[in-house]
Amino acid sequence: MSQEEQEVRTGGCQCGAVRFRIKGKLGRPSICHCRMCQKQFGGFFGPLVTAEGEVEWPRNEPAYFQSSINIARGFCPQCGTPLTYKHPGGLEIAIGAFDDRSDLAPQIQVNYGSRLPWVEQIFAAPVHDDPDYYSQQEGIISFQHPDHDTENWPEHGLKL
Repeated sequence: MSQEEQEVRTGGCQCGAVRFRIKGKLGRPSICHCRMCQKQFGGFFGPLVTAEGEVEWPRNEPAYFQSSINIARGFCPQCGTPLTYKHPGGLEIAIGAFDDRSDLAPQIQVNYGSRLPWVEQIFAAPVHDDPDYYSQQEGIISFQHPDHDTENWPEHGLKL
């Protein structure tokens, strides 16, 4: 397959200051339950997929925090969005940072023994489904970057 025929995937941070483009194949999507991933993402686990293709940073690169001897964790220096996990075996990208995440369902769990004891039950919790709450949310003016590449950002004259 030629370079022109390779799949291209895009994504970036919440504010749009950092954007990536991956040409070619992605590896197996996963979630990692280790404490470092929980802290990096501020969540219950770290959702990542290996970038096996060529990675380009068309609008700024992430800043990195060296979280251990072999691991550097990338994030947007403007808004703090977690973006990458760099290790001796390669580069992984946060699944939530992709513009299209629909086909990136995790296929494996890593560091399963370190998972929070209640993480498997969270989706059995009651669902908050108040129509008034959601109609109020529609009135919020969002400055989040859209899920596609843009020529210029921000479009609203905000300073990033």
